[in-house]
Amino acid sequence: MPTHIFIGNLPFSASEDDVRALFAPHGTVRKVRLVTDRFSGEPRGFGFVELDGDEVQAAIEALNGAEFGGRSLRVDVAKVPHPQPS
Repeated sequence: MPTHIFIGNLPFSASEDDVRALFAPHGTVRKVRLVTDRFSGEPRGFGFVELDGDEVQAAIEALNGAEFGGRSLRVDVAKVPHPQPS
């Protein structure tokens, strides 16, 4: 079962391909999504990576705090928002 990983403090120049290449040695990357500002379209410096569940912890341990593009990454399991009651 795939698990989503939050990746923060990305350099604004990072592309989805760059992030895919960063995570590829740690498992099969199912999906990469980098978040952009909805008005300007500029990168916001964070995103999400989807890996298979058994590969997630090893990727987090290897990449959390690692330097990428001159910045120290923050990597953790993504928290799923809970729906708000009506």
